Amino acid sequence: MIDYTAFISAAHDVLGPRGFTCDADLIDPWLTDWRGRYTGKAIGMASPQSTEQVSQLVRLCAQHGVNIVPQGGNSGMSGGATPDASGTAIILSLRQLNDIGPVDPNARQVTCGAGVILQSLHTEAERHDLRFPLTLGGKGSATIGGLISTNAGGTQVLRHGTMREQVAGIEAVMADGQIYNSLTPLKKDNRGFDLKQLLIGSEGTLGIVTAATLFLSPRIGGRTVLWVGLPKVQNARDLLIMCKDMCGDGLEGFEILPDHCLSAVLDYLPSARNPLSDRHRWYALIEIVADTDNAESLNDLGESVLEKALESSLIEDGTYSANETQAEAFWLLRDSISPAERAIGPAMQHDISVPVSRMADFIADTVPRVENAFPGTAALAFGHLGDGNVHYHVLAPKGAIGGVWEEEEGKRISIFVHDCVTEWDGSISAEHGIGQMKRDELGRLGDPAALSILRSVKHALDPQGLLNPGKLIPAEPT
Repeated sequence: MIDYTAFISAAHDVLGPRGFTCDADLIDPWLTDWRGRYTGKAIGMASPQSTEQVSQLVRLCAQHGVNIVPQGGNSGMSGGATPDASGTAIILSLRQLNDIGPVDPNARQVTCGAGVILQSLHTEAERHDLRFPLTLGGKGSATIGGLISTNAGGTQVLRHGTMREQVAGIEAVMADGQIYNSLTPLKKDNRGFDLKQLLIGSEGTLGIVTAATLFLSPRIGGRTVLWVGLPKVQNARDLLIMCKDMCGDGLEGFEILPDHCLSAVLDYLPSARNPLSDRHRWYALIEIVADTDNAESLNDLGESVLEKALESSLIEDGTYSANETQAEAFWLLRDSISPAERAIGPAMQHDISVPVSRMADFIADTVPRVENAFPGTAALAFGHLGDGNVHYHVLAPKGAIGGVWEEEEGKRISIFVHDCVTEWDGSISAEHGIGQMKRDELGRLGDPAALSILRSVKHALDPQGLLNPGKLIPAEPT
């Protein structure tokens, strides 16, 4: 039996009265996930000021048997940072670990705390004519620790890879309170398992990330953004290959979206407009960047891409940004798809991936299958063609009641979509993590050997099962 009174008293001794609170008014905003799908309870909320305090708190939790739910910006999409309804866990807020160390412009690296906001890191890197090459819609709230724990992606994965590729070193507190310090990056290190990579993407179930050393990239000298209309989604794959051949490393982003998504955004944003004079079944948004020395040639390269794509009948029309304001306007159309769809009504949203070479065919095959299986729905697929990441949304029929529809037909739709993804050798989670939302589905569809390894690693590193219970790791089959 856990003596919560004794634990709370000891937590106050470790963190001070402000470092650990049981005040409901302060805790309540952090008990519900960003999407509003999961709400839990917590004993209290800890806000340590240092890695050493995190270590002391974790040791205390291990001593008392208290569960820990690590949390950054609480902007996750899969309920991975939300406690369950049992009220047996504390929220461990890492937002106070927000120091950004000196930027090393020669090594192009920086060490920062897990609580650093992504936008703040972008700003600091820019002060040194560098950049952190990962961005996403929630950059104003997402934290470095959360991005590492979920191996976040974003719109620049095509060129720079996921968060996993951006991490040079890591610091984490393990389940027994030990501090694992591997912040110093080594190009070669063969001392056994790469524990850094094991922790990345583990969603706080194996250890609590407290700091990281990150790679930075040179600041770009300029960019041009192309917006093109396509007759069918399969053309996008050939267009991507052509862009890679013509642009090389300068190809930074390649996004696709159907006309339904553009229509929703134009209705949602009164100031938005269609970049092209006519409507098309599909659109591609292509970003090409250059360093300072080659920035002036970007418009010429953009024109060449459009000319060749038109000559090859890959596109029906296209344009490129004349300035940075127009480039941002193009991206705003893409970034506004999710809120525009939410304004239409309830939908089941899926973050999935398939082999890059098969993404267009997957969309063409499964969209009519989903709509035929669930009459009245509209299946929309958009996302990062360059890395096979599909944001697969299924809109409810008109008049459907949100919560009721999501719990009943919505769950059947998700099972159907995930079965389709598995059939196409894909993944049910591309960049948002498993959390609690997809945990049971991972157990249903995951490779038995892989699931056995996941459970074994979890038990070895967290034998008491205190770190983020109920997330990521499927329960043992009964």
